[in-house]
Amino acid sequence: MTEHETGQRLEVDASPYSYAFDPHHTALLVIDMQRDFLEPGGFGATLGNDVGLLQRVVPPLRDTLHATRAAGLTVVHTREGHLPDLSDCPPAKRRRGAPTLRIGDDGPLGRVLIRGEYGHGIIDDLAPLPTETVIDKPGKGAFYATALDTVLREAAITHLIVTGVTTEVCVHTTVREANDRGYDCLVLTDCVGSYLPDLHRYALDMISAQGGIFGWVAPSQNYLKALQERIP
Repeated sequence: MTEHETGQRLEVDASPYSYAFDPHHTALLVIDMQRDFLEPGGFGATLGNDVGLLQRVVPPLRDTLHATRAAGLTVVHTREGHLPDLSDCPPAKRRRGAPTLRIGDDGPLGRVLIRGEYGHGIIDDLAPLPTETVIDKPGKGAFYATALDTVLREAAITHLIVTGVTTEVCVHTTVREANDRGYDCLVLTDCVGSYLPDLHRYALDMISAQGGIFGWVAPSQNYLKALQERIP
């Protein structure tokens, strides 16, 4: 179904200029809102981070998720994690940094960043519906070694509303990957978060710089306003 056929065209007040999208060809992408990153005892905390900085994202993202579902748009969730035998986790990734627990170690939320463990799961407030796609990814980017591109193209998705954590790592990597594949991305500034506020700000600036070199940015209220104007 093409934009001309649907007659749907919504616009979001965004930077560097308005972001136009057809709801029939747009998906909300919720990146890595997992207990291992957002809750005490998870991988994010083992790196010495204040997980409360990421928890600030939850209320606006919850509202955005509910409104997107009500409007009938596609929703896709991602989870970063690895197979129990760590065969898809490069040794360099596991040994990098100085966490108190490394990927695969036993922790308060189960084995760290291992698929099927409690910590690997998405937080209850943002739990996927049974009808929504969940992409398990072994890397930072949601397109690397996953079926995400195939899933989106089969659903005729051309535009992505991007949310999740962390802004300068998994979100930014995914937006760059999406840009190279021809998707138009709008990042909702209050629905993405980082343990490092300065990097959060710089990452958002990088996305919209040079006329939108990687995409657009806007607060979620601007996106929600556009959804309210949708013709049923």
